Amino acid sequence: MALQIFSNVFSILYILLIVGTILIILTDNQDSGRKISWILVIGLLPIVGLLCYVVFGFNWRRAGFFQRRHKNFLKEFDEMADGRIKDLLFGHSVEEKIREDYREVARLLSEVDKITVSDDNDIEIITSGKRKFDALTEDIRNARDHIHMEYFYFKKDMGSRKIRALLMQKAREGVKVRFIHENIANIEISSRYYNEMKKAGVEVVPFTNTRITHLTIGAQLNYRDHRKIVVIDGKIGYTGGMNISDDYFVRWRDTHMRITGEAVSSLQYSFMNSFITSGGKIREDYSRYFPQHVKLSPAKLIQIVPDEPDNQWPVIQMGTVWAVQHARNYIYIQTPYFVPPEPLLQALESTALKGVDVRIMIPKKADLCYMGPANRSYYTECLEAGIKIYEKTGNFIHSKTLVADDYLSILGSANMDYRSFDLNYEINTYIYDESVSRENKAIFLYDLESCEEVTLEKWRKIPWYSKLLQSLIRLFAPLL
Repeated sequence: MALQIFSNVFSILYILLIVGTILIILTDNQDSGRKISWILVIGLLPIVGLLCYVVFGFNWRRAGFFQRRHKNFLKEFDEMADGRIKDLLFGHSVEEKIREDYREVARLLSEVDKITVSDDNDIEIITSGKRKFDALTEDIRNARDHIHMEYFYFKKDMGSRKIRALLMQKAREGVKVRFIHENIANIEISSRYYNEMKKAGVEVVPFTNTRITHLTIGAQLNYRDHRKIVVIDGKIGYTGGMNISDDYFVRWRDTHMRITGEAVSSLQYSFMNSFITSGGKIREDYSRYFPQHVKLSPAKLIQIVPDEPDNQWPVIQMGTVWAVQHARNYIYIQTPYFVPPEPLLQALESTALKGVDVRIMIPKKADLCYMGPANRSYYTECLEAGIKIYEKTGNFIHSKTLVADDYLSILGSANMDYRSFDLNYEINTYIYDESVSRENKAIFLYDLESCEEVTLEKWRKIPWYSKLLQSLIRLFAPLL
């Protein structure tokens, strides 16, 4: 009798738990496709689905879990930074130099982290992994005051070890070296690897706190630091798509940037935010990290845009949607993962339907087995809307770039998928400059020579089982 009562109570509680979880999903403000995917998972696999939702699905952005972690940094920055630094980062006078029809997106992008447009910049677009390795190692060797580095992947292969050895050497020479590594993404790397860096004087901080509690395990495991940032002496910055790995230095085709000028201060601010929020300490006079920059002519207008689940609004997604919707002549996109949320997909389709030349370049062979079918599950409706799709052959292309109308370029770490737009800590760079956009357009057209165009006629002839696989994976696309 007691067993029967226990069984009945357990069943009722279990049903209430499932119903309650589904109600939480339905009342959430996230993408409707994501809601449906989670309800489907929970319906098919109730116990496993519930556990997965707690770890990977709960909207910590809405819950405000992360915002509290930034309070110490924001308070410390307000105390340590002088008026010059705050005006450099948050002043809006430079926005007037942007072409008038792009000023509203600059204001939109600065709404969350308040980082505004910077002037007096120069930029090198890097499309060769070898060039990034050579330039980065040379700049590290020449560092005199500090080196700040934050990476999603920092591997143990040949190129990575050489950079690690240089960081340790500079720390021994007295240069202040601070290093943030993404803890879960690099879980196969033992603590000894980082302890050796610490012994040499490198201040190493894991981005994800390893002291995981049952209350925060979902937030810790699911939200990745996908950024790639280097700041050297406050004067030279690197950001873009390339991690520290021989995949990027040797094997893959990716896009990165070397920046000099005021935009480096924006990268510095983002790094310091992550470093202090992750438990690091920076108590010196902040002026050493935000030096005066040389006036350049002609100068590039650059806006550094960090995004994270800490923010109330998914600003990188909003900025991308704005760029697509406001394109008038063309918009060319490169992305390794094309799983667009509904607002972006509709923006791409409507922009193509009104006659804009919309082109999307995706790798022919994905690096993850499920990403190929996931990417291709969107082909039919995109092609029907007039979007041109190209699959890059040869080396896997990992670039995350957008160029539009010979004026706006977006380069960074964010893919065009749910994870980058809603879950990851990302950082993109908006460049308002005609010469840079023409350069990025030329890079896209050069890569186009090693692509195969996917036409609607050809696509309609693919086997039924391929369509079925793509449709099945499409159901779970918001969870990838």
